[in-house]
Amino acid sequence: MLSGEIPSTLGSCTSLEELLMEGNIFQGQVPSSLGLLKGLQKLDLSRNNLSGEIPKALEDLRSLEILNLSYNHFEGAIPMKGVFRNASATLIQGNDNLCGGILEFHLPRCTFNEPKKRSRLRMKIIISVICVLSSATIVLACLFLNRSKKKRSEEFAANSVGNAQLMVSYQSLRNATNGFSSANLIGTGSFGSVYKGILDKEEGKIIAVKVLNLMHHGAFKSFVAECEALKNIRHRNLVKLITACSSTDYQGNDFKALIYEFMVNRSLEEWLHPTFELDEATKSLDLLQRLNIAIDVASALQYLHHHCEKTIVHCDLKPSNILLDDEMIGHVSDFGLAKILFQDTFYSSTNQSSSVGVRGTIGYTPPEYGVGSKVSTYGDTYSYGILLLEMFTGKRPTDDMFGENMNLHNFVKTNLPKQVVQLIDPILFQEIFNSSKIKNHTRNIEGIKNNGILECLISIFEIGIACCIDLPQDRMNIGNVVAQLSSIRKKHFGM
Repeated sequence: MLSGEIPSTLGSCTSLEELLMEGNIFQGQVPSSLGLLKGLQKLDLSRNNLSGEIPKALEDLRSLEILNLSYNHFEGAIPMKGVFRNASATLIQGNDNLCGGILEFHLPRCTFNEPKKRSRLRMKIIISVICVLSSATIVLACLFLNRSKKKRSEEFAANSVGNAQLMVSYQSLRNATNGFSSANLIGTGSFGSVYKGILDKEEGKIIAVKVLNLMHHGAFKSFVAECEALKNIRHRNLVKLITACSSTDYQGNDFKALIYEFMVNRSLEEWLHPTFELDEATKSLDLLQRLNIAIDVASALQYLHHHCEKTIVHCDLKPSNILLDDEMIGHVSDFGLAKILFQDTFYSSTNQSSSVGVRGTIGYTPPEYGVGSKVSTYGDTYSYGILLLEMFTGKRPTDDMFGENMNLHNFVKTNLPKQVVQLIDPILFQEIFNSSKIKNHTRNIEGIKNNGILECLISIFEIGIACCIDLPQDRMNIGNVVAQLSSIRKKHFGM
């Protein structure tokens, strides 16, 4: 890892297009000289120890498309121009002392010391006297309401996990995670962080603890949504919610956490897109494993959409929300955006009445949500189709190769069936060549074709495309997806 301060001399590298310095231990302020990099398109300074204010000079980077400043210690006002006008292109989470900026950042207003006018001062004195006279009543009322709210929150969390006796204390979770140590941190999400822990030292029960960042806008609603969605559902392909914690920490701050089964093989994202920190040789999935996981996820959706007492729409299906256990069985996780549907209307645990404000993930969110359509099971089907295509092409829907005129499912559709070889994930392609079945053939495309592999992949890609049709009602039913993928597995693998 790199350390120290970011050198101001970087501003002289005027031809620089990408500056990726994430995951180091840089400290101090960001030099304003970076504002001289007029050709810079991507700047990633996330996960460092940077502090101070965000330089206004970054507003002048007209070519800048992605700015990631998350998980540092920045403070003060966020600039308002340039890339800072686009909340989806500017990542600032994990900086608790920022203020201002555009409304989409959901940050508090910045306060400044301004001169007081004499007339306003007189009015403030009058108001202060009134406030003093009524302060005792207000304080007592607030204490009563806060105690009632806390009690209702704890009762809700207890009811949501089905048994109040299963609720765990803050101290138990603190002990289980070694004080929420960074060494136990296994992931961060939209509304909090996930830690690995051992809940019962004697039994050695390993758990995953999702700690909600209640300062983040929408985090409490996410907690409510996840509890509400998971309290009455059980399926082998859904992550199991063990219990919850609704308490206070040592400083008296509200503390909320969800406790899940620990998935030893982490997320599908890490297997499809291994980073340089991981051994790629151990992070690869063969064709059958990918097909099995695809069936696992589709089976979970079929259960949520058609076999629950109330239909549940996940709303954020993507590889990082698919967790794998020790047998590589897929489990759908993270129900923080889930919606519960009631016939033709729907109830949103996050208190939303339409898809406006739905916080899915770019690339996986169905197009109809962007124009105000209501949340529906068709939306999950679209997300699943994108996920399925990503699993077998190895390409994210946000890949640089895709733009206004091309996206992942159109790319696959255009190349089927004749150019199917061009679509296959290179890692998967190598796995196919190295498999025992292929070794008996000449190492060429004809050998794969004769083995039925291309036919298998074409069928899978066609299902993915059918799930991504623009008109929601024309998308493949998720039950048919399960049936057809299972048929493909039986035909080509005898399972």
